[in-house]
Amino acid sequence: MATTTTTPGRAKSTGRKTTTRKTTRRPTTRRRPANTNVSTEKTGIALVSELAERAALVPVGATLLARDNLVSSVRDLSTRYGTRASIERELKRYERRGSTARNRFERQVRRTRTSFERQLRQRRNKAQRTVRQNRRRFETEVRSVRKDLEKQSGIVGARVEKLVSEAQGLISSSS
Repeated sequence: MATTTTTPGRAKSTGRKTTTRKTTRRPTTRRRPANTNVSTEKTGIALVSELAERAALVPVGATLLARDNLVSSVRDLSTRYGTRASIERELKRYERRGSTARNRFERQVRRTRTSFERQLRQRRNKAQRTVRQNRRRFETEVRSVRKDLEKQSGIVGARVEKLVSEAQGLISSSS
């Protein structure tokens, strides 16, 4: 027969033959140790000793980790640069990488310069086009105003001649 733990009104199944048993809950009371000072001192002493141990072990562990990293770096360097051929191979690799970086930079500079020159040409052409259009408009307006002035001066001249002739006619008729 399997044992099951139950809560009031609810049975928990374990897949085996079960019996339900109702339990009543009693309020729990905390038991205090007879001598509280001794257990607190032991806990305090244990904490202090644990902190002291940690304070001693952390630098030792950090030193060992740094040593392991240094040893692995030296091993990598000795395997990589152990022979003259391997050194030359690494130098060629660095040279290729530098050459690639230089070429990439030069292409970028060329692209930037070309783009800048194109924008400059477009702005210059637009400014020249605007100046030409404004000059044409101005010359057209000047011609138009000149024609209007000539026309107006012709009309004014004709009126003056008419007034003069009328005045002469009035003067000659009154004499």
